[in-house]
Amino acid sequence: MELNRKNLPYLLLIILLICTIGIWFFIFKSNRQNDYLKVVFLDVGQGDAIYIEAPNGKQMLIDGGPDASLLSRLSQVMPFADRSIDIILATHADMDHIGGFPLLLDNYKIKNIIENGAEGDSKIYTSLEEKIIKKKINKVIAKRGMQIMLDKKRNIYFDIIFPDRDVSSFESNDGSIVGKLTYGESTFMLTGDATTYTENLIGWNESDAILDSDVLKLGHHGSRTSSGIPWLEKVSPEVAIISVDKNNKYGHPHKEILDRLSFLQIPYLSTSDVGNIIFKSDGMKLIYAK
Repeated sequence: MELNRKNLPYLLLIILLICTIGIWFFIFKSNRQNDYLKVVFLDVGQGDAIYIEAPNGKQMLIDGGPDASLLSRLSQVMPFADRSIDIILATHADMDHIGGFPLLLDNYKIKNIIENGAEGDSKIYTSLEEKIIKKKINKVIAKRGMQIMLDKKRNIYFDIIFPDRDVSSFESNDGSIVGKLTYGESTFMLTGDATTYTENLIGWNESDAILDSDVLKLGHHGSRTSSGIPWLEKVSPEVAIISVDKNNKYGHPHKEILDRLSFLQIPYLSTSDVGNIIFKSDGMKLIYAK
């Protein structure tokens, strides 16, 4: 009897731990099963990282920012107990888009990675490719016409619009993957660092109806070499997103870009001004959550 009394606190602690795990598991499942698509433009400084979570819980991460700040930003928007991501996509191999990926692979289970087929020349790129092989992550080269189904029941998908050709010899930004995320009436055009050259290539191939989107992530952090007037007119977004670091050395977003947006009466949001930019959609109504 004496022994049982001594063990009672430990028994209570184990019961409390089991209950806590059960509660967190319930919260985790509840958070991942709902009717909303969540799209978050993460505030990773001078870089890009876009977190997408479908109602069925399937996740996609487009670009990984410049550094380890990716992990802290993901912890703000992902379920507490979740340590896996179904798909990551690197629009191109520049440091400000893949810098956080090697550390991500060390801390999360990643099932698939999509790349544009052009090799990078940085140590970060080499490290990323080595980890992809070591961890046996399925690698796919993006090609126009490819569709990534995120939620079959609700018909949520991401269409690859570019590259439509081999971009291994392209200037890095020119070869960026460009794709459109669709959930019912809600659409997002996501562009990496695509330049006006890339925009023109896409414009020659695609109709205005295909390019028309509610939300446009401006190419190259608001650089004057992206987001030309013809492209902005074709996409015709309700809001533009600029992923950028405040007081960056490049002068992004350039005044010319802000003037173009003003001329076309397109409002914009910037991660440097508001931090993480969160949208939710039920397939009919698009909600700016922050």
